Amino acid sequence: MNAIAANANKKILIADDDSSIRLVLSQAFTRLGYQVRATGNATTLLKWVSEGEGDLVVTDVMMPDENVFDVLPRIRKERPKLPVIVMSAQNTLLTAVNAAEVGAFDYVSKPFDLDDMTSVARRALARPADSEASKAQARAVRDERLPLIGRSGPMQDVYRTIARLVGADLTVLILGESGTGKELVARALHDMGRRKDGKFVVINLAAVPRERVEAELFGREDGDYGKLVEADGGTLFLDEIGDMPLDAQTRLLRVIDGSETALNPKTGRRPNVRIIAATNRDLRSLIQQGLFREDLFFRLNVAPLRLPPLRDRAEDIPDLARAFLLRANREGLPAKTIDASALERLKLHAWPGNVRELENLIRRICALYGEELITARIIERELADQQAPVAGQEGPITLSALVERHLGGYFAEQPDGIPPVGLYDRVLEEVERPLIQLTLSATRGNQVRAAEILGLNRNTLRKKIQDLGVEMSRGRR
Repeated sequence: MNAIAANANKKILIADDDSSIRLVLSQAFTRLGYQVRATGNATTLLKWVSEGEGDLVVTDVMMPDENVFDVLPRIRKERPKLPVIVMSAQNTLLTAVNAAEVGAFDYVSKPFDLDDMTSVARRALARPADSEASKAQARAVRDERLPLIGRSGPMQDVYRTIARLVGADLTVLILGESGTGKELVARALHDMGRRKDGKFVVINLAAVPRERVEAELFGREDGDYGKLVEADGGTLFLDEIGDMPLDAQTRLLRVIDGSETALNPKTGRRPNVRIIAATNRDLRSLIQQGLFREDLFFRLNVAPLRLPPLRDRAEDIPDLARAFLLRANREGLPAKTIDASALERLKLHAWPGNVRELENLIRRICALYGEELITARIIERELADQQAPVAGQEGPITLSALVERHLGGYFAEQPDGIPPVGLYDRVLEEVERPLIQLTLSATRGNQVRAAEILGLNRNTLRKKIQDLGVEMSRGRR
């Protein structure tokens, strides 16, 4: 393999506010077979480095936005093995000393001899390389601080949509499966938007008993003003909007369109609130079943934003896993690393609980395993334990075992393994709805026969149909 071909897998990052110098260096390094990326400011250079790009940095000292001597310590912290060549027209001893003190590989004065520059670059690149593992670690350090992680195509679409929405004050409807990060997106829209100095108020409508939703949202007579007033000047995030009872939907619609005057007692004015809603349910299907108001849907669906499930962006799993390892360590769990085989095994899993399931898996491994390196064997064992039959189970799996397995996964998906309050009633409701629906379908909508099969009083069944929003179907033919 000739020298030029051997250089093809090396990338040099050039930073200089002089476009002519960027051009000369880019052409010289490109002729030698290197990949080249050039910028005129320190901010972009630091971004590239933090993302794990580059095998060598060639940079001027005086940049329009920042002195590179202030940037180099940050580069050294994130990428200690990344060589940096410093250029400067201020050809003084102090400049050379400063370059050495901040860990530059070498200092080249301007104007420079191109052969000298390429020679220094070759020596820098001949040093032990900044490994792919260290580049991945640099990305993980950066990612762990971000609200959303991922560089896949589907996530780039999400980022572009968020970027278009942060400058507006539109109502947003976030759609996606459980665990995809809907609340994180809502927080990002708030934190980067016009209302960042106001409150971000959350109400999880699936976790609030149905009879208390209106009081939680609009306030009570005992002086509790409710979430709507609490969010005045900020953002109200209505999580799991598909679980909102119809009465509360009607009142929310009246508040949005102004036909009901909801006042903030502290100001005497209507609350000025941006509404962001989210759901993992198909609202159009709920509308057809009479369980969700179509006019409210159109009010909320001003700017829809759909989050992809983790299985559709499996390429993001390595970055997510590394960031979650760092997060777990920062929160007091043992420090661990993960090898390539384990990452490949993670990418093969279906992730029904999405990103939340992945983070909880990483936390569990950090807590329960003594090994410092997470291997494919450990991942396989954990995933197999989740999918294994119940101990002692013989023959067809029972309904009880299926429920136990489902609830076990649900608990595992929750932050710290603790579900929201009101779990008992929510579980019973989830079981009752399909049970009654299927029974009515089997009896072709005959409520007398369905009540008999279920062992319920007919009036009790009628009330449950109404309370649970069971669709009245004529069933099989």
